[in-house]
Amino acid sequence: MVKVKGWADQPMSRILHIEDDSTNRLLVRKLLAAEGHEVIDAADGLDGVRSALTVRPDLVLVDLNIPGLDGYEVTLRLRSEPSLSGVPIVAITAEGDRETSFAVGCDGFIQKPIDARSFAALVRRYIGGHREPHNSSADMTGERLRMQSHRIVAHLEQKVAELSAANDRLLEVERLRTEFYRNISHELATPMTPIVGYLRMLLDEELGPLNKPQTKATRAMDDCVRRLRSILDNLIDVTGLETGRMRFFHREFDFLDTVRRAVAAYADGFADRHLTVLEETPRGPLPAYGDPDRFARALGQLLDNACKFTPQGGTIGVRVRALDAHYEVVVADSGPGVPPDRADRVFDPFYQVDGSTTRAHGGVGVGLAIARRVARGHGGDVTLSSGATVEGQYLTGAAFALTIAKRAPTVVVEACN
Repeated sequence: MVKVKGWADQPMSRILHIEDDSTNRLLVRKLLAAEGHEVIDAADGLDGVRSALTVRPDLVLVDLNIPGLDGYEVTLRLRSEPSLSGVPIVAITAEGDRETSFAVGCDGFIQKPIDARSFAALVRRYIGGHREPHNSSADMTGERLRMQSHRIVAHLEQKVAELSAANDRLLEVERLRTEFYRNISHELATPMTPIVGYLRMLLDEELGPLNKPQTKATRAMDDCVRRLRSILDNLIDVTGLETGRMRFFHREFDFLDTVRRAVAAYADGFADRHLTVLEETPRGPLPAYGDPDRFARALGQLLDNACKFTPQGGTIGVRVRALDAHYEVVVADSGPGVPPDRADRVFDPFYQVDGSTTRAHGGVGVGLAIARRVARGHGGDVTLSSGATVEGQYLTGAAFALTIAKRAPTVVVEACN
C-alpha cells in the first residue's frame, strides 16, 4: 500500500474485483479509482484466482455467482494459499448466502445493488482491518461447509461430464480430419498423374518439338508440378502418421549411395542460394536393409529444411557415420538455428517456428515430423542439436541427426504412431 501524490491522507490500495458483468465492473472501477485505488478486474473465477496469486491484492471483492469457479469456490481456494492469508475477501452479490460466505472464509458481505455513496468508504474500512461479525455456531458452520463441499463435488462432476463430451467431439473432429487428408490426397493424386505424364512427354518432345519459349514455360510448369507432388506426398505421409499405417517396403540398399543421391537431388537448390556444401563420409559401401525410398525422402526433408533456413552464401554440412548397430547422417547448417524453447515442438506435425502468413519460408510444417516417423520406423530417430562439426568446420545453426538401424525392423506400426 503506497500513498498517491495529491492524496496525502489516503493510501492507494490494489483491489481485485472478480465480476462477470462488465457494467458492474465499470461502476466499481469508477467509484474506487476516484478514491485513488488501483482496481484489477477478473471476469471469472479461474482468472480471479490467477490474478490473486500473481498480484497479491490488498482486498478481494468477489461476486458469488460467477462462471468457472463460483465465489464460494474462489474464496476456499484463496484461503488455502498461505501468501494470501491476511488478505480480506468480501462477497459482493445479489443472490449469495451470507452465512455460507462467512463459513468458507469471507470477511464481509455487500448486498447488490451497491450504494454508490457509501461503497468506497465501506471498502476503505475493510482495507483498514474491519471484519464483519457473524454468530454462526461451529456446528452450523461445519454443516454449511459440508453442504458447500457436496455442491462443489456436484459441480466437478458436471465439469467432468462436459469435458468428456468435449473430448468425444474432439476425437470425432480428429477422425474427420484424418479422413479428409486421406480423401483429399486421393482426389489430388488422380488428376496429378496425367499432368506429370504429359509434362514429361512434352519435355522429352515426344509430342513434337518445342521452341525455346515453350521449353522454358514447360520447365517452369514442371518445377511447379514437382512442388505440388511433394506437398501431396507429404499429405499422404501425414495420413499414415495420423493412422499409424505408414507403409514400408524393405529391401537391401546402400545407405551411403542413397545419401549421396539425396544430396545430389538438391544440388540446383543449393546452387541457386550460393550455398557451400561440405560432405564428410566414410568409405563405402554401407549395406543396409529397409525402405530406401522412404529414407531418401526423410533425408530430403532435412536437406530442404537446411536449404530454406540457411542464408544465401551460407554453408550446409552432411556427415555420415557407421555406428555399432546404426547408420547416422547429420545435416547441419550455418543458419539461425532453432530457439531452445521451440526445439521440442519442431517435430510436431503442422508446427512451424514462424507460422504466420507473412513468414519468409514456405512449407506446411510436416517435413520434420515425417522424417522422425520414418527414422523411428527404421529403428532409429531424428534429434536436434545446436551445431555440429563437418569436415573440420563447426556450423552453429540447426543440426539434425537421422539414424536408422542397419537392419530395420519389419514390424513398425508402434514406431510410426
